Amino acid sequence: MINIPPELLTNARMHYTYLHEHPELSFAEEQTAAYIRRTLDCLQIQYTNAGPTGIIGFLPGRDTSRTIALRADFDALPISEKEDHPLISRNPGIMHACGHDLHTAVLLGTAEILATRSLPFNLMFIFQHGEEVLPGGARDIIGNVFFQTHLPEWIIALHAEPDLPVGQLGICPGQYMASGDEISITLHGPGGHAALPDQSADLILIASHIVVALQQITSRNASPFIPTVLTFGHFRCHSMMNIIPKEVRLEGTFRTFDETWRQEAKTRIRRITTAIAESMGAQPAIEITDGYPCLYNQPEKAEQAIGILKTEFGEKQVIRLGRRMTTEDFARYSQLLPATFIRLGVSSTTHPAGKLHTPEFFPDLTALETGIRTLCSLILNND
Repeated sequence: MINIPPELLTNARMHYTYLHEHPELSFAEEQTAAYIRRTLDCLQIQYTNAGPTGIIGFLPGRDTSRTIALRADFDALPISEKEDHPLISRNPGIMHACGHDLHTAVLLGTAEILATRSLPFNLMFIFQHGEEVLPGGARDIIGNVFFQTHLPEWIIALHAEPDLPVGQLGICPGQYMASGDEISITLHGPGGHAALPDQSADLILIASHIVVALQQITSRNASPFIPTVLTFGHFRCHSMMNIIPKEVRLEGTFRTFDETWRQEAKTRIRRITTAIAESMGAQPAIEITDGYPCLYNQPEKAEQAIGILKTEFGEKQVIRLGRRMTTEDFARYSQLLPATFIRLGVSSTTHPAGKLHTPEFFPDLTALETGIRTLCSLILNND
């Protein structure tokens, strides 16, 4: 069992406190990146910058031909934090509602422990920006010359999970998280008075037909063996109760696990939308932004991680998870090289963490120790 010195846990909590109180939005994390660089300087860990604010730390090993990477993200969300938390964001309207401050504090704590170790391989510490917003910061890391020169044989990440208790970890070998694409449909047409619908194209009615018709993609076109979600969460027009608007906008998300079906479904979305809109007198403008691919936990590495972590924490503390339809930028790494994405329990009976991406989210900070032990055990038990 790996013992974490009390002073190191104090330092990790100090990192968390700073990061939580100073959240920054995706691709604008200047102060967060500066803090990470200062910490790596203190640990005498060399690093290179990647993208606008990303950082790749590097600890050379005895065998410089091999590299293992640990990744943490550090961007925050445009959410106002609930004010009864023990720590509060100092940047109004911005908070760490997805645990990225915890991820980064854990990786900095891990770096402090491993900085003085002689390892049989190079160790890469990836501090990634912009996970929450497309196109995501992983592309900047992957495209970095230093990353490509020392391409990892394995990359590992942790993510806070409020549905798991502190001390428990979850892993899903194989496909774990869905791909996710963003859909924007804008309809244009002659507006008019609500009492004279025959003299205009009723864009609200047309948009409603489109939303209903597109549901056949998941109910009738998708294989029942391929998980598929198509949801429209935004239906917008600027009008009044007695005016037929000239423009209506729909925004939604499409998610699945199969790349061939993913491309086919987007073609169907365009075809159905265009046919309905034009047949009812509207002109459609369709934008589909390709999002993150499916996150794939390479089974052999996932099983290796499960075995190591069960030895470290006990059989009952490591559980196997099912697939989920949420998305994650870590998927880009998983499509390139063997990857393992681990869920870190952050709730307790005395400290319910709340839900991710909500003002109430605040993890039980005893999860810092579990996170550091997790990453250290995976590195120190890998030869």
